[in-house]
Amino acid sequence: MNIRQIATTDYHTGGEPFRIVPEPPVAMEGTTVADRRMFAINTPEVDNLRKLLCCEPRGHADMYGGFITPPDDAGAHFGVLFWHKDGFSTACGHGSIALAVWAVQTGRVDRDASGTTTVVVDVPSGRVTMRVHSTDEQITGVDFVNVPSYRLGHHVTVETSRGDVTVDIGYGGAIYAHLKAANVGLSVTPEHYSALIAIGREVKWALNETEHARHPVDDRLSGIYGTILFDDLGTDEDGNPHQRNVAVFADGQVDRSPCGSGTCSRVATLAASGQLKPGQTLIHDSIVGTRFHARIVEELTADGHPAVVPEVTGTAYRTGEHRFELDPADTLGTGFVLR
Repeated sequence: MNIRQIATTDYHTGGEPFRIVPEPPVAMEGTTVADRRMFAINTPEVDNLRKLLCCEPRGHADMYGGFITPPDDAGAHFGVLFWHKDGFSTACGHGSIALAVWAVQTGRVDRDASGTTTVVVDVPSGRVTMRVHSTDEQITGVDFVNVPSYRLGHHVTVETSRGDVTVDIGYGGAIYAHLKAANVGLSVTPEHYSALIAIGREVKWALNETEHARHPVDDRLSGIYGTILFDDLGTDEDGNPHQRNVAVFADGQVDRSPCGSGTCSRVATLAASGQLKPGQTLIHDSIVGTRFHARIVEELTADGHPAVVPEVTGTAYRTGEHRFELDPADTLGTGFVLR
């Protein structure tokens, strides 16, 4: 009897899982990672591999991971296709941080003697750069430098079961709606977990097919990826903004980390409103108490919009290696999700 085996290495970044598949056992055709994403979306064999690794009993409704692919060209070390329970995403900051740690720890990218190793990865939304900082063999942090990010919409009204709300819409490799949690009577705490998911889904699906969800130049990047609900915690002693957020993405998935691409979208919207300036740091906490720091490293124009290049600092830790199997006689096949 043939039993299919898939090897993975798992990490978490700020509490959010990331399952790395270094050698996917299925072909992913295309000349760029963006092309390969569209191939994966439309190819049952690739999508079934995603389901196998993401769904129960091998995963869960909030699982996340990536298939390693060739880069677009020699300027990057490798490429990646990001996936979750509902499909393939355009960007993933927490996953990019995990990939950088994995690349250095496995020797895929040689560790720089200076203590800072640069890892360049092609993702569907573009090319991202990570700087992995280490002391001796210990990795102490990762700077994730994302694609140019910008605000797409300001004070957009959305009808919800909690009344009309206004949101900002920002692009950070993926498109997010930003909603202050207090405006719907909530706070970003585990006690409000279910209610945060519910309103996050409402806002996403209310906006997803509107003009507010359109990427200005590449329709493959269109659609509201998630809703960021945030608490404003004021400023620290140096005047840096401090916020706590939860990203409710895909269809009701919850990012346990402060969300990498979501933090970049947050940087873009705060910059557009003048609440975050070059030289300042956004202190960004998650629903489970983990933290990213983010800043603006460049101001520019991108896709016809005033934009910034955000840098997000966090780190990732390996949680295990796995060899998953699929027995052809298993009537559950690639699995299931209950949410």
